[in-house]
Amino acid sequence: MQPFMQKNPDDTFQGLFYRYYAPIVSRLLPLVGQKATAEDITQEAFLRLYRDPPDDLTRVGAWLNRVAVNLAYDYLRHESVRSQRFALEKREAESSGNGVYPSNEDVAFANWELESVQRALDKLSERDRMALLLKEQGYSYIEIAERLDIQVSSVGTMLARAGDRLKKQYFTEEGIYS
Repeated sequence: MQPFMQKNPDDTFQGLFYRYYAPIVSRLLPLVGQKATAEDITQEAFLRLYRDPPDDLTRVGAWLNRVAVNLAYDYLRHESVRSQRFALEKREAESSGNGVYPSNEDVAFANWELESVQRALDKLSERDRMALLLKEQGYSYIEIAERLDIQVSSVGTMLARAGDRLKKQYFTEEGIYS
């Protein structure tokens, strides 16, 4: 199927593209407000022309304009619904005090990272694991020393070494180095 193999070179797909692309983009720009969006919609109109051209190519300019404007209206309609949905979600998030909801990808990544850290912690000694967890929970060096029955002057060194072992274990678990 080659609907654009006409005798007139201006009636080829390429010729039609060169003739109508810029005027359609110019017509859509005030409607959609962004040049990139106007270009994307115009390209979509040309894709539709290529895939399913009208029977009568003598009025292809009008056909392209109508298709492009309809695509622009569809875009604006969907954009309006999308922005209303986003505004509603934002208001709900702000009213609950949570800020913006994380994406599914962010949640999945956070869960994966949490599981990786947990596996690495599980492979540490009980003392290292307890020291790191107590520090993470906000305990002071004095409180950590009392809980682990060690001298306060040793807590900093012990935390540093336990942190190094945790990093090494984490990176080994993730295959970053062994």
